[in-house]
Amino acid sequence: MSKDVHSHDRGKSPQKAKRTSFFLFKGKERIMKIEGQVRIPSGCAISAMISRDGKRFTGENIMKSMIPMHDRSNGLGGGFAAYGIYPEYRDFYVFHIFYNDNEDRVVCERFLKDSFEIVKAENIPIRKIPEITDVPLIWRYFVSPLSSVLSRLQLDEKEYIARTVMHINTNVEGAYVFSSGKNMGTFKAVGFPEDVGRFYRLDEYEGYSWTAHGRYPTNTPGWWGGAHPFTLLDYSVVHNGEISSYDANRRDIEMYGYKCNLMTDTEVITYIADYLLRREGLTLEETASVIAAPFWSTIADIAKKDPERAETLKYLRNVFPNLLITGPFSIILGFTGGIMALNDRLKLRSMVKAEKGDMVYIASEEAAIRAVCPDADEICAPAGGEPVIVKLKEGTY
Repeated sequence: MSKDVHSHDRGKSPQKAKRTSFFLFKGKERIMKIEGQVRIPSGCAISAMISRDGKRFTGENIMKSMIPMHDRSNGLGGGFAAYGIYPEYRDFYVFHIFYNDNEDRVVCERFLKDSFEIVKAENIPIRKIPEITDVPLIWRYFVSPLSSVLSRLQLDEKEYIARTVMHINTNVEGAYVFSSGKNMGTFKAVGFPEDVGRFYRLDEYEGYSWTAHGRYPTNTPGWWGGAHPFTLLDYSVVHNGEISSYDANRRDIEMYGYKCNLMTDTEVITYIADYLLRREGLTLEETASVIAAPFWSTIADIAKKDPERAETLKYLRNVFPNLLITGPFSIILGFTGGIMALNDRLKLRSMVKAEKGDMVYIASEEAAIRAVCPDADEICAPAGGEPVIVKLKEGTY
């Protein structure tokens, strides 16, 4: 594991070069294929499922949903986020941490013991399989910040947890916090997502909401920290696409104390979500209107029918101009009690939604949903820039 590996996610072909032929043969003559004769699906694979009733279910179905989208990833990253999996420790933050070796673990634990009550510390259970190799040390800690530390620093719990994550990932050599919320956890590795799920024994966990990602990095080799989801506190993001505005987004968000030291476009989306929702107090709808802000011409059209909404959209565009994310993308944001799915405003990446009973499914392809719910109904492709927000029914969590 190396922190200085740069791992941008680019939404290009998920087919391996050796499996993609760009030529046809007519007799002995080689003819270049034209548009429509080469199938290059649009990027990585994302999937999510949630029970509105808050019913907890194992990770088997979320893993199963990724199998039809196998060719959207290339084995350089897969991962999952699960909510409601630690009910017996629901009042404690849970750090999932990768370590290079035991020396790095000792250094990091020394830091944690100075600032937190550690209720439980253990290796995250894994299943050794040949598909997942070069495994780092993987630990989890159920913790609560010491009240004396919070009082001395005049910080609330969430802000202190966020600062702790930034500190460890920037300054503690050989340690990387990849999950830090309450009653939720992220599980990721270098590998295909269905193998990553088996590796982490996700069939043994139960949660009310799951998200998943299969990665196809095209710039650099994959590494464990560069796999999705990216998280901070209870926010998790899986993403298919390419963020053209990454540098502007990164420069802006780093002014508020976030550290984009993993050099991934998806990482910056996670921090933008945390900043807008937690620190600025925006609603999910308002956050979507910042990230995938309507064109000015669209706002002008809205003003003719709904002047008040148009003024809100203008305000958000003017106040947060550098947090507008441009480029093709589909993302799923997980949070305690729900999920939000969002396409770029031009809908340049595929995303499908379906429902059945209290279950809601979202994925890059309908086949992923049909694999786990063959009779799903209310299938639709959400419009670009229009968030799909699903929350647990009141009183279920």
